[in-house]
Amino acid sequence: MTHTAPDGYLGTDARITSGPAPELVEAGYELETRDAPLLHRGLTLADLAHVTALVECGAVPAGRVAPLLCRLLELLDVPAADFPYDPRYGDAYNSRERELQRTLGDSAGWLHLGRTRREAGRIAFRLALRGRLLDLHEAVSALAGALAAAEQRHAATLWADSTYLQPAQPSTFGHYLGGFAEQATRHLRRIGAAYATADVCPGGAGGAGGTRLPLDRDRIAELLGFAAPGRHTRDAMWSTDVLVDAATAAVQSVLTVDQLAEDLEIFASPAFGYVTLDASLCRASVLMPQKRNPYALAVIRGGAGTLVGRLTGLLASGRTPSARTDNWLYAYGEVDGTLGLATRLVRLGAAVVAGLRPDAAELGRRARAHQVWAADLAEEIAVRLGVDYRTAYRVVGRAVAGSGQGAGTVTAEVLRSAAVAVTGAPLDVPASVLAVAEDAAALVDARRAPGAAGPARVRDHAEAVTASVAGQDLWRRARRHRAADAEARLVATAGALVR
Repeated sequence: MTHTAPDGYLGTDARITSGPAPELVEAGYELETRDAPLLHRGLTLADLAHVTALVECGAVPAGRVAPLLCRLLELLDVPAADFPYDPRYGDAYNSRERELQRTLGDSAGWLHLGRTRREAGRIAFRLALRGRLLDLHEAVSALAGALAAAEQRHAATLWADSTYLQPAQPSTFGHYLGGFAEQATRHLRRIGAAYATADVCPGGAGGAGGTRLPLDRDRIAELLGFAAPGRHTRDAMWSTDVLVDAATAAVQSVLTVDQLAEDLEIFASPAFGYVTLDASLCRASVLMPQKRNPYALAVIRGGAGTLVGRLTGLLASGRTPSARTDNWLYAYGEVDGTLGLATRLVRLGAAVVAGLRPDAAELGRRARAHQVWAADLAEEIAVRLGVDYRTAYRVVGRAVAGSGQGAGTVTAEVLRSAAVAVTGAPLDVPASVLAVAEDAAALVDARRAPGAAGPARVRDHAEAVTASVAGQDLWRRARRHRAADAEARLVATAGALVR
């Protein structure tokens, strides 16, 4: 089957004797061309850096590539939507090459000296990936800040903390929120680590083993604003762990928001009545006028499931022999989509936290119900009366069971009877020990270890998170500035070569 080659088709030689089959265009080339908006500016920057490096190392005189440099500088101001990308020519790079040859003739051919199209694509993708990671970092930073602010506001708001969704011990709602804030600070460091992995330049890799040309790989990395060139050219070109690192950091960030959303969907239900979501994050039922659906939480939960699937797919496609295209063909779009969706979901999570209204009265009532003081009473009996904790636990457990689930406290007589049943001997518990079960606020205030639920410690933690966020914000702004400064210097350097 022979297909007519499109005008200017670059692949026709002794091995490629016809234009691409329409099925290949539809299934493969169109997929690659859809990455053009993501890669568009980065491809131009990669071209500028490569041609500049060729001139600086003496591989080509500046005069020969002046028209090419002029055209590349012009392309920086051309939006991807206005560039004639055509999937019949292959990927975005091939479309660019065809257009440059059409307008410049043989001058465009200097782009291939010592470099494959894959190198340009890898550079462009890493440039884009760094920007996407910084966007996600900014969103997670805002989430951590919102959580820390809410933690501070509710540092003394009593509630019954739960495990397995069962009432456990008295705590504060601020302490509950602070756990998610702490997770968010770890995500900031994970994103930073993924950024460092991506901040390595494949420039000067040649096909895979480097080039015989005296290209200065450190200089190429500097021109493009990377922290360093890849230490191994084949690794810099073909390894996909950088993709997995970025996607994993994104998915983990969303899983924290998802975990919070899973809880809040329960806590916001009338059966619990712990919290109310801001109305702007809810949606009304079309049929039932009394319903107020927490739609933002459903969006987060659905998005988290989607991202777990995308990460799984990326890991599966990564199981391919080395230096193959299989695991790269879908990767650009999938990784970009993963980071974009994760950023949107984290921003939505921050809005949920900022608009959250806990019912302090209801939370306080629950902090005094369902015998959530039981473990504290058993501890008090062990410490004050010299009874080993396991025995005290069994005595209190027996007393709680005999008092009924709705009982507020237990009496000394109930505990005395429970001790007889458990140990065969009575246990006289003074009123001062029993008083422990009557003051939930005092129980919480006594939790004063670093990171614990006492209001003072909760406030300390909120301040620590806020300080961490401020430091991370400085890091992110420095990276954005470095990238913008490098681009400006590259443009100025290339422009000086054509004057």
